[in-house]
Amino acid sequence: MTWSVSSCFITLVVLFLWRVDEFTEACTCMIVHPQHAFCKADIVIRAKVVGVKAVSGNTHYDVQQIKMFKGPNQDIHVIFTGGPCRAFLETNKEYLFTGRLNTDGTVHVIMCDFIQSWEALRDTQMRSLTLRYQSGCDCKIIRCNSLPCPISAPDECLWMAIGQSGPWDNNIACIKGGDGSCAWYKRMAPPKK
Repeated sequence: MTWSVSSCFITLVVLFLWRVDEFTEACTCMIVHPQHAFCKADIVIRAKVVGVKAVSGNTHYDVQQIKMFKGPNQDIHVIFTGGPCRAFLETNKEYLFTGRLNTDGTVHVIMCDFIQSWEALRDTQMRSLTLRYQSGCDCKIIRCNSLPCPISAPDECLWMAIGQSGPWDNNIACIKGGDGSCAWYKRMAPPKK
């Protein structure tokens, strides 16, 4: 290989690796508290994936809506995803979806949205979907990976996003009290017999 051909080849390899790295970084998702995902989403539904098809570079999932937790007063029949951050779903499986509602009434999700298998949700999370998360949307959940973590305002709840059994197990929902400050609504242990 001549020097100019080698130089061009090396340049192409570097450009290719740079683009791959760019797509990888674009799809790096941080773990978010389910309440935060609920509050920032346009739509939150429980649905079963019943079919899948590729349309114009996107993936369209036909879904059977089971319950609408947040969103318009209409049934959702299709959820679509596309681009490098597309979500991959299994047919005949129920999910909790958070996503964006487009102006044409379609729902779009990506892998950084909170998409969880329904059977993997905890009972407390399921109960929080109907009341607690919505009532805490005026609160801010501040993620903390290592101590110390400062709280700078009374409307903030500190969330330790660590733990072996799930980062949100101990802090169910951040709820605003009568004085305007926010605090964690914690799961209560059953009384000892």
